[in-house]
Amino acid sequence: MMEFRHTSVLLRETIDSLHVRPDGTYVDGTLGGGGHALEVCRLLSDKGRLIGIDQDGDAIAAAQDRLKEFKDRVTILRSNYSAMVTELEQLGITSVDGILLDLGVSSHQLDDAERGFAYRADAPLDMRMDTRQTLTAADVINTYSEQELARILREYGEERFAGRIAGRIVKQRETRKVETTGELADLIRNAIPAKYRNEKGHPAKRSFQAIRIEVNRELEVLQDSLDGMIDLLNDGGRLCVITFHSLEDRIVKQAFRRNENPCTCPPEFPVCVCGKKPKGRTLTRKPILPTEEETEGNSRAKSAKLRVFERVIQK
Repeated sequence: MMEFRHTSVLLRETIDSLHVRPDGTYVDGTLGGGGHALEVCRLLSDKGRLIGIDQDGDAIAAAQDRLKEFKDRVTILRSNYSAMVTELEQLGITSVDGILLDLGVSSHQLDDAERGFAYRADAPLDMRMDTRQTLTAADVINTYSEQELARILREYGEERFAGRIAGRIVKQRETRKVETTGELADLIRNAIPAKYRNEKGHPAKRSFQAIRIEVNRELEVLQDSLDGMIDLLNDGGRLCVITFHSLEDRIVKQAFRRNENPCTCPPEFPVCVCGKKPKGRTLTRKPILPTEEETEGNSRAKSAKLRVFERVIQK
């Protein structure tokens, strides 16, 4: 296994936003190499606790090594953050003081060609964040209908040439399967009109993002998890979410707004009758962005956005 390498984005901004209580309980739902978790641990007393969750086996191994000096206050679980409530219940934990999600693909996953995330290398089409699951990028590319492929590329990649790309993939499948990232990247490039191929980076970037999202159910998992995470927070506890593209950011922004203003009564009603009460407040009307200094040192931080929600339990 190659060395696990990942630079945590918006590190100081995220730790400051969590407002760590020394004796508190915190969850890093996307543990990765443990960069954010390490800074949380440094602020905890011996009564504090950190639970780290990640579905990537390589990340688990790297984080265990990185956090070994704090092993008395750290519990690491190989799971998806969508199972956070259940996983915590099994540990006897019903509420926490803060939760962190860093939704980016790690540098390790991108740089390890064999994981099949990268369009600049030639490797088996995989893209699974959890290698225990069965569905791979190869399955999506070689078994989904042309209509489904086009929908995924359009919705998850915001790819304007989704129909052309899907058609090219299906035509290729008539003679032989598409088996590698290099083959797929070439198909995508050739499906895009020449004058548009070099707009905004590599022509396969949006399509690879879309396929990765489909393989790992990323948007569905995020959509279904945020409300439950907010319910887990103690009074004053905070949920910090770092996103890397507009689809994720929109889901987070809408979830925070929904939990801050849950009333579903028609605007003409003089008073609320639905009985839905706010669960807290959004602390970031506009997302926190990386500094110019950070983006110069880490190009993968350029699209990062941090949003923060604080739980306020009404007495």
